[in-house]
Amino acid sequence: MNQNRYIRQTILKDFGTEGQKKLAEAKVLIIGAGGLGVPVLTYLNAMGVGKIGFIDGDIVSETNLHRQVLYGPGDVGQSKVVSGLEKLQKQNSDTELVGYATYLTTKNALEIIEGYDIVVDTSDNFPTRYLVNDSCVILNKPFVYGALHGYEGHLSVFNYNGGPTYRCLYPAMPSENEVPNCNEHGVLGIIPGIVGSLQALEAVKVLTGIGEVLTGRLLLFDGLNQSYQKIKFNCRPENLEIKRLQDFYEWNDPCEVIPRIDAAEIENLLADKAQIIDVRTSEEYEKYHLPNSIHIPLNELEAYSGKIDFSIPVYFVCQSGQRSETALKQLRERHADSSLFSILGGLNKYSTKCS
Repeated sequence: MNQNRYIRQTILKDFGTEGQKKLAEAKVLIIGAGGLGVPVLTYLNAMGVGKIGFIDGDIVSETNLHRQVLYGPGDVGQSKVVSGLEKLQKQNSDTELVGYATYLTTKNALEIIEGYDIVVDTSDNFPTRYLVNDSCVILNKPFVYGALHGYEGHLSVFNYNGGPTYRCLYPAMPSENEVPNCNEHGVLGIIPGIVGSLQALEAVKVLTGIGEVLTGRLLLFDGLNQSYQKIKFNCRPENLEIKRLQDFYEWNDPCEVIPRIDAAEIENLLADKAQIIDVRTSEEYEKYHLPNSIHIPLNELEAYSGKIDFSIPVYFVCQSGQRSETALKQLRERHADSSLFSILGGLNKYSTKCS
């Protein structure tokens, strides 16, 4: 270990060489290499954590660049894990880095998480958070939680020394329609940088024993007025008794089949003058849309479904592919004989293919 590199840390009271030694021996897993994951990765790597694993099955898109500052224009279209590994290795060659270019699933979660001391969950969806929680309870691993909503951020540490779990704060998963996402509502680039840095700090505190860990409390950060609030919540003992993973951690019914086509097929659809229904917001549609696509925002779909010709195939599109699936599910019961398809990956994937 390069002692001089970390001298500004080791001279800190209550941290010292012992704290640095604990970091060097630590093994941290980061779930996601996006807006929250990037600051966690870069700071923990720079600070000398011995082993860092990170998992993400996504590729870099141009819309990531304003907040995911580990990547640049030359990385668009590349795997986040491949691009991230290259840059992190240059940042600190002493760190053992392990990349998993996939998504966390019930098939790999326990095997991957078991090899680490702590998990930092920087994912952006509820199914993954519940999967991370249950895996950490089963394996008795603490995990640092972070989430974003507009100009706000949430932060807590779960399953730490017998403390509350994620399910103690959020007992039941919300429905997909209840959850806003950054494709619809946006995110100011600096907000994930702030919240991700706070997650990295909590991970360091857990690993080294300095300070007071944010367990049993939810930190609320408001970036518009620079305010912080803490909300206390209690442990529910039954949530510590999870012994096995659920069979399924998704919003969709596990038996449900969603007809999908890949975004790579959009060019063929345009050439064939297919019926494409864009279910994004008006702001998104005005900024960019496919030629001759029909705009019906998701929240107006039921009222304006008369614009759709259900006698021919219908292709729903949105920014990432989530809202288009919701649209399909809303309409297919009343149009069971129609051919309805969701475009997988949406315009994010299509724009990447075209760049």
